[in-house]
Amino acid sequence: MIDVGQIEGKRTAVLLSGGVDSAVAVHQLAELGLKPDCFYIKIGPEEQEEWDCSSEEDLEMATSVAHRYGCHLEVVDCHKEYWDQVTRYTMEKVKAGLTPNPDVMCNRLIKFGAFDKKCGHDYDLIATGHYAQTEIDPSHLPCLGEALDTPPTQGETERVFWLCTSPDPVKDQTDFLAQIYDWQLRKALFPIGHMMKEEVRAIAEREHLVNAKRKDSQGICFLGKIDYNEYIRRYLGEWPGDVVELETGRKIGQHKGHWFHTIGQRKGMGLGGGPWFVVKKDIEENIIYVAHGYDPQTAYKQDFVIHGFHSLNGQLPPEDITFKIRHTPEFLKGRLEPITSGLEARSYIVHADAPIHGVAPGQFCVIYDNKHHRCYGSAEITL
Repeated sequence: MIDVGQIEGKRTAVLLSGGVDSAVAVHQLAELGLKPDCFYIKIGPEEQEEWDCSSEEDLEMATSVAHRYGCHLEVVDCHKEYWDQVTRYTMEKVKAGLTPNPDVMCNRLIKFGAFDKKCGHDYDLIATGHYAQTEIDPSHLPCLGEALDTPPTQGETERVFWLCTSPDPVKDQTDFLAQIYDWQLRKALFPIGHMMKEEVRAIAEREHLVNAKRKDSQGICFLGKIDYNEYIRRYLGEWPGDVVELETGRKIGQHKGHWFHTIGQRKGMGLGGGPWFVVKKDIEENIIYVAHGYDPQTAYKQDFVIHGFHSLNGQLPPEDITFKIRHTPEFLKGRLEPITSGLEARSYIVHADAPIHGVAPGQFCVIYDNKHHRCYGSAEITL
């Protein structure tokens, strides 16, 4: 629930995507008597005629919602920043055989990054349709200065901002926000973060919003209907290689490039006699190893290393934690063992309570308290 005192007297911008969530975010602010400025971030493929992109429809929806509430809408072109920063990050990771998450970096670099440089710096708060919440804890001081990235504003040096989970476990998006900087978190406002998805839909239908029945977007942020494999093929092409059964060493098929597959993958292999699961990749030889199920010991990990821990607010996580390694409703239980000590504790060994299937280098491991309420941040899995 939005605290009126949190927004009173502050300039507020809303990022409208064309979807129902950000539309209801505008409605919630309007209910509080605000008329925020709305922005549509334009990201398009380099050669749009070659792609089936839904950006035109998105903009139409965003325009309709802004008009409905008497808000000014401005289109902000972050095309170059997205393709220079997020795409470069994604392609470098997949080419190296890792499993990146473009949506995580999109939030840090584009929605709360490039947008802030272009327009957001004129606003005190940036509202989005994310399913997440924030809390302010006045009893703690930031302990890692670099987590702030930029100095906190006057009067906020003694307050710690927390990113907290949504009550809707299926829609919770804190894992996608776990790499943003402290200063970005301080400006973030999530008007629907305290709601269940069905509540958001009900409001949209009651208010007859144009996108009330629009389906949730799938796939990578900003890419609309573009298929992820097509996104990768556009930049890395294909590199045919063998698919090998792990237990027998028998060649059972071919793939079009190791970067199209990730550890734990079950669908899209195109192999008969399945189901087959990707359990290992040999990057240098371009070989994908598969097995029939979850049984192979190599498909599971209970202990793995994460490095470069990014604290959302300068607070280091406790020993007993919950965590996620992918976007699912479930939180996993475990404990953290620092590899280094003190303020330099940026690498940890994660000891999960039970073996986990599909732990892949390059994935973000998102760390929460043991009640999976407060999010401490995230780090990249290395082993």
